[in-house]
Amino acid sequence: MIQVCSQCGTRWNVRDRQRSWCPRCNGALMAPVNPPAPQWSPGATSHPPTKAPGPQTGGPRLPQGFRWIAVRPGPPPAPRRRRRPLGPTPRYSYIPRWGLADHLAPVAPIDAAAEKKGPAPVTVRAALLSAITVFGLAAAIHIVRYVLLLINRTSLLPPLVAGAALWLGVLASLAAIVAVILTAVVTTSWLIARRAAVYHHLGQDDPRPAWALWAGCLVPVANLVWAPVYLIELAHAEQTHARLRGPITAWWIAWTLSTAVSIFSIATSFTTKPQGIADNTVWVIVAYLLGAGVLVLLWQVFDAFVRKPVERPLHRWVMVGVEQPAQPAEPAEPESPPAVEPDQQEPAA
Repeated sequence: MIQVCSQCGTRWNVRDRQRSWCPRCNGALMAPVNPPAPQWSPGATSHPPTKAPGPQTGGPRLPQGFRWIAVRPGPPPAPRRRRRPLGPTPRYSYIPRWGLADHLAPVAPIDAAAEKKGPAPVTVRAALLSAITVFGLAAAIHIVRYVLLLINRTSLLPPLVAGAALWLGVLASLAAIVAVILTAVVTTSWLIARRAAVYHHLGQDDPRPAWALWAGCLVPVANLVWAPVYLIELAHAEQTHARLRGPITAWWIAWTLSTAVSIFSIATSFTTKPQGIADNTVWVIVAYLLGAGVLVLLWQVFDAFVRKPVERPLHRWVMVGVEQPAQPAEPAEPESPPAVEPDQQEPAA
């Protein structure tokens, strides 16, 4: 009968007696490999033992003290790679500078240069003021012309006065057309430069090309739609739409009404009847006054934009001091401490 030591692995033939401890290392001996079968002799009266009937297993039966161990199929796994030693911890005799500096590309101050490409605010104001003056003079000349038409109903006018009234009205109309064209060119140039500066300050390009801005602001009737749209986009880019919504809307409505009245006065100017000429003169006066009002509203919109520079934020944050909690008032101390001893008496011993 063989027993295997669980500690040193020595196989001991213990013959027919089961032992518990290894004679060499004093370790525990495992169960016998082949336990002795019971002895049987022919002269004995008893019959040899027979196996008890029972189900027969298909596989071989393991001896006592052994068990099956599951092993993964295929070749054995590759040996685990040993981790390379990292070496000593790096130490610096000085503070390293390679991770503390932020290398930022310098941004050239192009905002002011981009805004200088367009006309100065003084130039825009001068163009608006000259146009307003021309429109006012044209309206005044046509008012005088209407008065002369009323006088001409009962009496003839001198040829010099009638010719002067006629040609002054024509010259005023031509001057108004020239003033409108110059004002439109100057304000459109300022709008393009302002949009370029604002979008450059935001780090992007103007989504509208320059030719589209020129065409949208100078083409008649089409500019009624596109010019206010361009201004609204500029207000959104500057985050001032809430403040400029009212002035832009008032200017847009007045400009549309003025354009409609101007178109009607031009359409009725070809009449030859005296009453038709008088009515057309009234409509021309109204058109010039509305045009002057539109220019005044445009001046207000322009000032609202210029009042805030491109590089300055809309809101200005200031530090508010923390109010200290009111401390309870301390009781007022008496002017002189109370006397320890009564008056005219000796202190106690």
